Amino acid sequence: MKKLLFSSFIIMTLVGCKKETPTSTENTLDKDSTTATSTTESTTTPPVAMAEIDLKQANELLKTKQNDTLYVTNFFATWCGPCMKEIPHFKEKMTELKDKPVKFTFINLDNKEDWNTVVKQFGEESGLSKNIVLIDGSILNPDFFKQNFKTWTGESIPFTFMKKGDKTNETVGSMSKTDLDEKIASLLK
Repeated sequence: MKKLLFSSFIIMTLVGCKKETPTSTENTLDKDSTTATSTTESTTTPPVAMAEIDLKQANELLKTKQNDTLYVTNFFATWCGPCMKEIPHFKEKMTELKDKPVKFTFINLDNKEDWNTVVKQFGEESGLSKNIVLIDGSILNPDFFKQNFKTWTGESIPFTFMKKGDKTNETVGSMSKTDLDEKIASLLK
């Protein structure tokens, strides 16, 4: 059954994304933060290793927190064209909001065998290493989606989940810069 669910997830993901040459990503799972992480890294500072998370940690990352921070969580893969198309919008927004109570996290769904190569390279090149966490997509099950999201069932990526207190926004598919700006602005009010 698990193989069937994983296969269905992969097929649906491929429907929403075409395979492209990846540029790679990396990050560590930070504890709660009230400011956005800078997207620029010094060339003398080595990138931080990405953290692998399990379902329990993913649920914790996505749960409601009663503070003034807006949590922007993007599920992506380096081989997903629409995912890579929207990443620059997120990076720009991260820079713009660096002094605001906003935390950006990118949950990578690439195959485990690509984590130390393709994903790591993407993280280093994009400057997002500190914001990327890794999860084995085969462990994502229907209960995970039902517990955390109103609309997303894991059928395709990219998927962006924004949450501030009890207010949420879910977006399946790639967002334009304008869409991202509007959604973040509405939740920061």
